[in-house]
Amino acid sequence: MIELWHCPDARSFRPLWALEELGLPYELHLLPFPPRVREPAYLEVNPLGTIPALRDGETFMSESAAIVQYLATRYGPSDLAVPVEDPAYGAWLNWLHFGEATLTFPQTLVLRYRQFEPGKAEVVADDYAQWFLSRLRHVDRALQGADYLCAGRFTAADISVGYALLLARQLKLDGKWSPAIQAYWARISGRDGFKAAKAAQKMDLQQALSS
Repeated sequence: MIELWHCPDARSFRPLWALEELGLPYELHLLPFPPRVREPAYLEVNPLGTIPALRDGETFMSESAAIVQYLATRYGPSDLAVPVEDPAYGAWLNWLHFGEATLTFPQTLVLRYRQFEPGKAEVVADDYAQWFLSRLRHVDRALQGADYLCAGRFTAADISVGYALLLARQLKLDGKWSPAIQAYWARISGRDGFKAAKAAQKMDLQQALSS
């Protein structure tokens, strides 16, 4: 049985969404955020204290985009993956990791300095919010005339970038989204897999932070 350690609307939402899209059985461990502070026993599972953590037999992973790639390929064939012989394979890999490395990274600093340490570095938070929005223009360009990021269909790349949009909404960074990105968000968040993942976590990020 696959086990996933997850905090509501944290990076672990990526593998949770992928598990639902793939229809795989899993055991979900819901944790308070941040778990290394509010759930010290979690360090026995993942000494880094970061979310997510996934265990699948002898396999243990802690990087959200890598877990999504693992699930889509290990439990394929699936439309979530793009095979190496497909011309869109490179674009698929790039978008899969763009969602984390380029889009989510600046948002973590916005979350830190607006939610956990307000008043300490508001200029930093504002700068990284603008950084996120400027990088988001690359997504907008990719969606001109397309419903999804690559391969002409919904893939794991859309899960990775889609999570960054989910976090952006929680951080109230969605007010400047282009019409193409707004339509894209409506499309991917309307999927049964997304809705099932949201239902499984029982609450959103702001509710988790206030609990």
